[in-house]
Amino acid sequence: MTLFESALPEGWSWKAVASDFRITKKPRDVSVRNYDRIAFVPMDAIPLGGREPLRVEWRAPDALTSGTYFERGDVLLSKITPSFENGKQAIASSFPSSFGIGSTELIPIQSISEQAENRFLFYYLLHPEVRASLVARMEGSTGRQRVPEGAVRELVYPSAPHSEQLRIAAILWKVQRAIEVQEQLVVTVRELKQAAMRQFFTRGLRGEAQKETEIGMVPESWEVVPLGRLGRIGNGSTPKRDNEAFWSGGKIPWLNSGKIHEGVIEAADQFVTDFAVSECHLPMVRAGSILVAITGQGKTLGNVAKVNFDTTVNQHLAYLQFSDQQVEADFVRYFLASRYDALRAIGSAGGSTKGAITCADLKQFMVPQPPTLAEQHEIATALQSIDRKLAHHERKRDTLQELFKTLLHELMTGRIRVHELDIDITALAGGPTGGEDT
Repeated sequence: MTLFESALPEGWSWKAVASDFRITKKPRDVSVRNYDRIAFVPMDAIPLGGREPLRVEWRAPDALTSGTYFERGDVLLSKITPSFENGKQAIASSFPSSFGIGSTELIPIQSISEQAENRFLFYYLLHPEVRASLVARMEGSTGRQRVPEGAVRELVYPSAPHSEQLRIAAILWKVQRAIEVQEQLVVTVRELKQAAMRQFFTRGLRGEAQKETEIGMVPESWEVVPLGRLGRIGNGSTPKRDNEAFWSGGKIPWLNSGKIHEGVIEAADQFVTDFAVSECHLPMVRAGSILVAITGQGKTLGNVAKVNFDTTVNQHLAYLQFSDQQVEADFVRYFLASRYDALRAIGSAGGSTKGAITCADLKQFMVPQPPTLAEQHEIATALQSIDRKLAHHERKRDTLQELFKTLLHELMTGRIRVHELDIDITALAGGPTGGEDT
């Protein structure tokens, strides 16, 4: 059942937003000229998906040639595409002054009823079906379309008892804060990994002196060798999709460049036949080999992964199949990952539109080699431990994001009731609401 078709609990009702809320307008007796500085909120300070806090810029009144007046506690809804579709909105709950000026592309909304809670409306406006309904009402030329204020006023929302609105908002607020904690931990662990890779690949683990090489400083006992010396490098192909003999009933794993982002590839999504392997000259890549995305849009080009099963690959992936028994595959994988920017620079060919890394490029790419497998393994193991921590926080973040989506619908339709739950509604403030007044 869709949101707007939902039967609400007893005591709730569908009401137009305009019944309980208004678009904030600047009072006639307020003039920015009467203040030394004004709190200004540009569009790029409006967070995605209900995150806080707002970033504020203090500006002199003379610098404010235009803008949208709003007051502390207002919901700030972005109205222009694609900001609106991307979920850009905010709530000035802990704003440092009694009022502020924001981007002209904002719609400020505030409660005019003791029974209506700003933060409840704030979360309701994040619901995907609400967003879709307002997108359908957008006006203007392509690329500059905006949500009209009238569409916001006419939007229906589930008016619940005020105490229940507070508790619903408190639950969603707490889930959002938990998501933010996990997102920050993901950022922190990623930074730790980058720092660890820089340390390991320049200083090693033995505390020995360093030497200057073509890839920078490395421990004195390490060699720097072309990647091609470590094994065979090649790439694959894509059998024609319209030839069923290549795909139907296939049992041989076949990977495309989309799998590269997994880092360690444990399973294939697509399979080809023995006939495809022989007719299309597909290479058989052994388990434990390293894959490099040699083309790709966005961030794909230059990414690296290890594959843990025998497979074949398409033309957008190069493989490094090790022949040297004194090489730890994960050590090489992490080093190549640490040189992501360098690999992409090769692919862009110094600014040309080439957009590809060749197998010849990879064969000549220089990599460090510690003299013993033990040191390579220790470095790889330490980085794997960081990766496990990173994956843990990414899973928790993703789980919380799914929980938020589910709760947003279930709470806003009253399918989950919270009026009897012990929810700390003081958490709604998100911090002190006071501060310096303009």
